Amino acid sequence: MNAFRLAGDMTHLLSIILLLLKIRTTKSCAGISLKTQELYVLVFISRYLDLFKTYYSLYNTTMKIIFLGTSIGIVWYMRYHKVVKQTYDKDEDTFRHHLLVLPCFALAFLIHRNFTFIEIFWTFSLYLEAVAILPQLVLLQRFSNIDNLTGTYVFLLGWVLMSTLSCYVFFP
Repeated sequence: MNAFRLAGDMTHLLSIILLLLKIRTTKSCAGISLKTQELYVLVFISRYLDLFKTYYSLYNTTMKIIFLGTSIGIVWYMRYHKVVKQTYDKDEDTFRHHLLVLPCFALAFLIHRNFTFIEIFWTFSLYLEAVAILPQLVLLQRFSNIDNLTGTYVFLLGWVLMSTLSCYVFFP
């Protein structure tokens, strides 16, 4: 394990904890893009296809399960929790996130290390993670009042993106 990956994992974990803390304590998801959260679920599902096929380490397996579970949990809160779902403003969260998926997959299909199913989906997850924050940024641009937890969450997501990309650029 390298320092960039550890920093990225811990920063992402902190961002998820902050987001879950905001949603649970305020019973609100105002200012949070459901579309970004759905993209992150897709990122983690496609990245961790090898979860039950290959065992790397306890840390690796634990982090994969945590990231998958918490991402799905956040989407569940925003879609189905009786109080939280009422605070989601889908009229403001208008970024067409589905248009990001196909170009990322096409790019992964063309540019990858090995032409295998798992490798293409893993590469797809990297490309999609790089643009998954766009719906959140567009939503924040429309909000005039951004609370501290949401601002910190977005800052940490940007930090995660930089750490993740650094990890794979400098330590392939």
